Amino acid sequence: MKILKKGSYYGICKSELDNFGVVFSEYGYHLPNTDVHYHENPYFMYVLEGNVKDINDKGTTLCPPGSFLFHNWQETHMNTKETLTARGFHIELDRNWYQKKKLDRNLWEGSKLMQDPRLHQVLAKIYYEFKCNDQHSSLALDLLVLQLCDEVWGEKLAYPKTEPLWMEKLRQLIFDDVEDLTLTSLSKTLGVHPVHLSRSIPNYLNTTLGDFIRLHKIKKSLPLLANKDYTLTQIAHHCGFSDHSHFTRTFKYYFNKTPKTFRQKFL
Repeated sequence: MKILKKGSYYGICKSELDNFGVVFSEYGYHLPNTDVHYHENPYFMYVLEGNVKDINDKGTTLCPPGSFLFHNWQETHMNTKETLTARGFHIELDRNWYQKKKLDRNLWEGSKLMQDPRLHQVLAKIYYEFKCNDQHSSLALDLLVLQLCDEVWGEKLAYPKTEPLWMEKLRQLIFDDVEDLTLTSLSKTLGVHPVHLSRSIPNYLNTTLGDFIRLHKIKKSLPLLANKDYTLTQIAHHCGFSDHSHFTRTFKYYFNKTPKTFRQKFL
């Protein structure tokens, strides 16, 4: 029986990102059916396009677009492609990742079809960060994957309504435009365990950390757009975007219009 190693799937890899032991990948499925196999690591699969069937010893599951599944590493299965084209997004978890995040691996057994809409909301944010892949996506993905796992296995904790003091320090780091933030660097600076940070930050910000940072940069750009002395490229660099196009993409995502159009209406 074939064992697929880390980051390996049947199909053609369109893009891949390895982030602190979690491999994100998008594949186009081209074979009518796969061999019976299992994977070296547990993983989530999200069907982006087309219909596929997942077949294991418990039965057959038809997976149309929007289907979200989990497979453990010991789960033997095969897949068939039921439409001309099919495409999927994978989130593969290195087994060492569990130890770092202090998760109980015994909870992760067999396969599971995800039906809860809240999980799909978290997944949508993960897929966005994967496609965006800017300087904030790495940290955002690290937090989002743990949030997804907490939601799936019921480990989401209750938090006090009063924010801890370190949240104000975190906001100040973002407002000071500290670059290359990572979970490790934040843990050292704030004096909080990285796992606790991972679980707490989305709860207190009510959004992802990546979104919070990008929105901060966008807010900085608004008064500058009102000043005709600054070019859009100068504004992009001043607000911490890698280039003009990155600034435009991010601005359009939040305002549904380009900064150029916004400036024309603003002035």
